[in-house]
Amino acid sequence: MNIILVSGKLTKARALTLTTPHLAACAVAALLGVLVLAFGLHYFMLRDASSVGDPVLTAQVLSAQQEQNEKTQNYLRNSLNAMASKLGEVQAQMLRLDTLGERLAKAAGFKPQEFMFDQVPGRGGAVSTLPTYDLSLGDLNRQVDLLTKQVDDRTEKLAILDSLMIVDSAKKKLLPSALPIDGGSFSSNFGWRIDPFTSKRAFHEGIDFMAKFGTPARAAAGGVVISSEFHPQYGNMVEIDHGNGLITLYAHLSKRDVKVGDVVLSRGKVGAVGSTGQSTGPHLHFEVRRNGSPLNPVRFLRLPG
Repeated sequence: MNIILVSGKLTKARALTLTTPHLAACAVAALLGVLVLAFGLHYFMLRDASSVGDPVLTAQVLSAQQEQNEKTQNYLRNSLNAMASKLGEVQAQMLRLDTLGERLAKAAGFKPQEFMFDQVPGRGGAVSTLPTYDLSLGDLNRQVDLLTKQVDDRTEKLAILDSLMIVDSAKKKLLPSALPIDGGSFSSNFGWRIDPFTSKRAFHEGIDFMAKFGTPARAAAGGVVISSEFHPQYGNMVEIDHGNGLITLYAHLSKRDVKVGDVVLSRGKVGAVGSTGQSTGPHLHFEVRRNGSPLNPVRFLRLPG
């Protein structure tokens, strides 16, 4: 398209050539102008609808406001439901932590009043001089997410600690620490002594408890019976395996009440005091061995006094 401009001020006519891009740009500019004008008129009409009193415009404004309010309420409701669900999970985990904490405190020997898991921790302090601000819904949601992660982490760590304490407690129960006899007294200690039969210096690999004939001989810890037989020197003898290479031996019994393969508990009866085998009188000979080497039983036994 060619446009010729003619003016008295011009010495000669001037021609302008409009190409297709020029025409397209003009059309786009005109369309944008119309759209801006339409949006402007719509905005001012909605803004002044209440003062104009047009029922149609007022209804449109109220409908738009109601729709926006419903969207806002739905968003808040969904957010609150999600937070309530997270808080429910945190409360359930906190209940587990309280129960686990009480069990661990009891296992560690703490008194109940030292860790009051059923009470809210006391907190306080002076009013801060720093500016304060209200938590937004987003801030609160992030705090709940952080708290959930921290509770998960603490729960996992306490569960591992609980498992380790259970294993440690089980190992301690398998240590031969209970007295193998009730009311007996030492008649010969562990170590070097004068042998009552040879009158020579010899090593005594256990301790002897002097007691009345027939007094129950009891397991110093839980374990499995690996030997129950008559031995030329030990007489009626019982051996119990407690794991970790630990074995206890009960000798010179008048009778044996367990057989190979039996599982015995700590303080369970394994026989009765006697004087069988190489013995000078009724007593219980008690040994503790680890991997075949004799150990001083006093290191394990919880002796009175």
